[in-house]
Amino acid sequence: MGRGDWEQSVVENRKPHVTFRGLTHEYGNGDARVTALTDIDLEIYEGEFVSIIGPSGCGKTTLLRIVGDLLTPTHGTVRIDHATPYEARHQRLFGAVFQDAALLPWRTAAENVSLSFELNRDADGDDKNRDVDELLDTVGLGGFHDSYPYQLSGGMKQRVALARALAARPRILLMDEPFGSLDEITRPDMGYELLRIWEGRPTTVLFVTHSIVEAVMLSDRVIVLSPRPGEIVDVVDIELSRPRLQFIEESQEFADYTALMRGLLKGARREPLAV
Repeated sequence: MGRGDWEQSVVENRKPHVTFRGLTHEYGNGDARVTALTDIDLEIYEGEFVSIIGPSGCGKTTLLRIVGDLLTPTHGTVRIDHATPYEARHQRLFGAVFQDAALLPWRTAAENVSLSFELNRDADGDDKNRDVDELLDTVGLGGFHDSYPYQLSGGMKQRVALARALAARPRILLMDEPFGSLDEITRPDMGYELLRIWEGRPTTVLFVTHSIVEAVMLSDRVIVLSPRPGEIVDVVDIELSRPRLQFIEESQEFADYTALMRGLLKGARREPLAV
């Protein structure tokens, strides 16, 4: 199914894929207790690309870690369809890409991608090898199957990490600042590369970023969080046509969305009280 058909299906069905109800998370105990997130109510629909932005420390990564069953919320619930995050993780519904590609240095690009298949003992050997080759081709690394991480640039390592995440054919892709360590030339290119891959492999994406431009460029919707304790300031629909190519950043619509995001983030700041 192509991206256009998938988008039409999403619009018609509007099936909630990830649902947050009254979600609150606290770290520590007693006087050391810190509330990272508070009272999050939200629905993410199947096939959406949703970005989460907000100031440092507002709970963006915490939200992703709760979805992925790496943290248990203090209060409230998260459901993936009708499953808990624990059940969804054991059903292998997630793929994850982080700021650090976390590749094993003693394994080639192909061997790093094949980890997903090795963890799935039901995978057929011939299918595994064919899928690894296809995935590396898909992320633009067709000539680097036998390269080790030290032989790859930062952007290339992130491509390997993305291929590894896609190998499990996840229904939900969790991405936490995956391009944050890249330079300003490579980073936009990786964003558009991600869009190209996503358009060919419809998946629900939750994407954490500090970049307003990146959030607008990639997303169907952007969740704007307040400073800690993070709560939802606004949810903005990004009604830019797809597929999105780099010239879209030169449009007035794009500039209007980025200005709106900056205004929301500025308005969300908790200013010190006047003395």
